[in-house]
Amino acid sequence: MGLMLRAGFGLEPWSVLNQGISRHTGLTIGTVTIVSGALILLLWIPLRQRPGLGTVSNVVILGLVMDGTLALVPELHAPAPRIALLAFAVVLNGTATGLYISARFGPGPRDGLMTGLHLRTGRPVRLVRTCIEVAVLAAGFALGGSIGVGTVVYALAIGPLAQFFLRCFAIKGLPERPSPVVARGGAASPGRAILPE
Repeated sequence: MGLMLRAGFGLEPWSVLNQGISRHTGLTIGTVTIVSGALILLLWIPLRQRPGLGTVSNVVILGLVMDGTLALVPELHAPAPRIALLAFAVVLNGTATGLYISARFGPGPRDGLMTGLHLRTGRPVRLVRTCIEVAVLAAGFALGGSIGVGTVVYALAIGPLAQFFLRCFAIKGLPERPSPVVARGGAASPGRAILPE
């Protein structure tokens, strides 16, 4: 997320919101990311979602690493390195998604919100995810967050990248636990399970 910000081509939806809030509060975007993650966890309570070690780690580490990245990586001005940085950032995000989901220590706050709303409303996961992302993106844009070609690249690439890296990092020998989140809201099966992005 920090590398996407340095690339300057727009951010993924939640970072657009966090950047917008950061601009109005004076807090760093990493701090806002931590606070917003913690607040999203409060929404899990009525949804009866259970956080895990991965959930709590996600809340804290994302913000710290984002601020650290922004402190270490200088702003770039030439288009070629900015494009390369954007591409690297999106692939790195897909890799991280595959790693943390494969570890099975709990979803991040945003993914848990999506699956919790899906299970409570019975709406298809794609619809729930899209509604959340559009609402967050619109709110972030209204607050002055950065939207651009990077936002579109992320939206189109993160699903296929996450799927690829989930296969790469699948832990052999772990008992299969089918996801309750399925494409059409029917009975869960390992073949039809939808993993959060």
